[in-house]
Amino acid sequence: MKNLTKIREIYSAAYERIKNVHIACFKDMEDPLFLISNEYPGLWMEHTYDSVLLASLDPAYIYLAENAINLFVDRQTEEGQLPFAVMDGSKHPSGKTAVCYWQIQECVSFFTLALEVYRLNNNTAFLAKIYESGKKWDAWLRKYRMTTSRGLIEMFCGYDTGHDNSGRLEGISCPGNYVKDGVTQNAGVLPPDDGITPILAVDMNCNFYGDEKALAEMARILVRPEEANAWEASAAAVKEKLFRYCWNEEDGFFYDVDRHGNQRKFRSSTIFHLFLEKVLDPVSDKAVIDRIYREHIKNPEEFWTPYPFPSMAVNDPSCENHKSYNCWGYYTQGGIVLRCSRWMDAYGWHDDYRYVCEKWLETWTEHYDTIKLAQEIDPITGEPTKCSQWYSSCMMGYIYAAKRLGLV
Repeated sequence: MKNLTKIREIYSAAYERIKNVHIACFKDMEDPLFLISNEYPGLWMEHTYDSVLLASLDPAYIYLAENAINLFVDRQTEEGQLPFAVMDGSKHPSGKTAVCYWQIQECVSFFTLALEVYRLNNNTAFLAKIYESGKKWDAWLRKYRMTTSRGLIEMFCGYDTGHDNSGRLEGISCPGNYVKDGVTQNAGVLPPDDGITPILAVDMNCNFYGDEKALAEMARILVRPEEANAWEASAAAVKEKLFRYCWNEEDGFFYDVDRHGNQRKFRSSTIFHLFLEKVLDPVSDKAVIDRIYREHIKNPEEFWTPYPFPSMAVNDPSCENHKSYNCWGYYTQGGIVLRCSRWMDAYGWHDDYRYVCEKWLETWTEHYDTIKLAQEIDPITGEPTKCSQWYSSCMMGYIYAAKRLGLV
C-alpha cells in the first residue's frame, strides 16, 4: 500500500494512545479498563469487544477483557438486569461513577464475548460466574422485553439499539431514551403507546440468539448437558421466529417489525448481525446467505460503497437528510468495520474483508493530520465527521487492519 511509513507511524501512535490514555481506572476503582474516548466518558457494554480483540492480539491484555466483563456482571441487579454503560466518576457531571440501566444497547452478544474471554484465561470459576449471570440476563429480557408474547425481545426506545439518528427509528415516541417528568426511565419500563413500539428489532434478537448459543456452550463445558440442550432449543426457537416475523422473501432482507406485525422496511446495517452472531448457518441457510450477500451487502447501490459498510444502505430514502455526525442512518461506523472481524472470514469472504481493511487504512491515513481516528466516515467519499476523535473501535480497527494486511 501507499504511505507504508505513515501507516506504521499511525499504528504505533494508536497503540501508544491506548496504552497511555485509554487504559485507565475509573474514579475510586482499582481495576483498569480500556476506555472509549473523551466523548464517551466510561465504558459501554457494546465496546467490550474492543478489550476482547486487544486481548486476542496480545495476551498481555487479557486482564482488560476480564475487567470489562466483570464491570457489567458485578453491577447486575438482583433481578438480572445488566447496565448498558458505566460512567467514569472523574468525567461524569455528578462526580460519581454512574451505573446506567436506561437502555439495552448490547450490540454484540455479551456472553459470546465472555465465553471468548474464558477461552483465553481457562478460568473455570470465571466461566461459572458468567454462566449464572447469563441465565439471569436471559430471564430479565424475557420478563420485561417480551410484552407482545411473540417469542422475540423488543425495542422500546432508539438507544436500545445504539443506532443513534437512524431512519429505522422513524415515528417512535422515544428515539433516545424514555424520559418521564424529567427522569430517564429504567429499560424495563414500556413507554406510552405510539402505535409502533414495542418493535421486534433484528439486531437485538441476533444478540439474544448469540447469548443463548453461548450459554449452551458454557453449560456443556460445565457438564450440564440437559441445560445445554435447553439453551440450544431456545436459541433455535429465536431463529425460527426471526425468520417468521422479520424475513421478507420478496426483498431478501430481514426487517424490524412493529407492534402490529408490520415490517419496517429500512435497509439497515442490522442485516450484518445475522452473520455477526452466526444466526445463519453456512450449510442449511446457504441460499439465504448467498442472496443477502449478492443482492445487498455486495451491492454497490446499497452497502458495498467505496468505503464499506454504511450503517444504512445508501439508496434507502431515509439517508436523504441524514445528521451531520453520530448518525447510524448513513455513515460507515468504526464499530461496524471492527465487527467485520467477527463474521466475514467465518463466511468465507476473505478477499472482500481485505478490501474493507484497505479502505479503512486508506481513509484514516489520508485524514490523520486533520482528525485522529474518530468514530465514522462518509461511505462514499471517506471523509470523517467530527465525532469522537481517538475512538477505541476506530483505533482497534486500524491496528487490526494493519496487522491483517501484513503492514506492521
